[in-house]
Amino acid sequence: MATHIEPLLTIADLDSMPDDGNRYELIEGELFVSCSPSLTHQSVAGNIFLSVTTYLIENPIGKIWMTPGVIFSEYSGVIPDLVFVSHERRNEIASGDRVMGAPDLVIEIVSPGADNERRDRLAKRQLYGKFGVKEYWIVDFQKRTIEVYLLHGQMLQLHALLTEQDEITSSVLPGYRCKVETLFAI
Repeated sequence: MATHIEPLLTIADLDSMPDDGNRYELIEGELFVSCSPSLTHQSVAGNIFLSVTTYLIENPIGKIWMTPGVIFSEYSGVIPDLVFVSHERRNEIASGDRVMGAPDLVIEIVSPGADNERRDRLAKRQLYGKFGVKEYWIVDFQKRTIEVYLLHGQMLQLHALLTEQDEITSSVLPGYRCKVETLFAI
């Protein structure tokens, strides 16, 4: 009996996708499609962006971007909600229109739905670990929690599970501190 094998998609295939308001991402050649984020999602992303940008004004160690294209390989390209790249690595991986390699920090805000949650918590976490993202935040505005993962080898392992009463810090943003509840203010 013959087995039907689906062809892997490439970044070139991803670039040819229509501009129809959906987000198209590739993880190990598999296509993932998601709709535009909700207003709550965007508000939380804006709060995080403002908090980290304020920190970076006082500590100019790198750059943060919202929804940049990040290319890891010919078969893996995603659009995280936020990424931080240190000045030390910026010319190496972020000198063009996209980030071409592992950012220092990736932040994903979980959209409602089991598929979205599974993609952020499993597929993307494995992808980011494989390619060397140092720190990964999974922000869940429905549960009002932030999971902080740190790279150990090629795996991102849970370092902290934070609630609104906690303060978030970062291994790649020395001295950064923020009350979690302020990031969920909408």
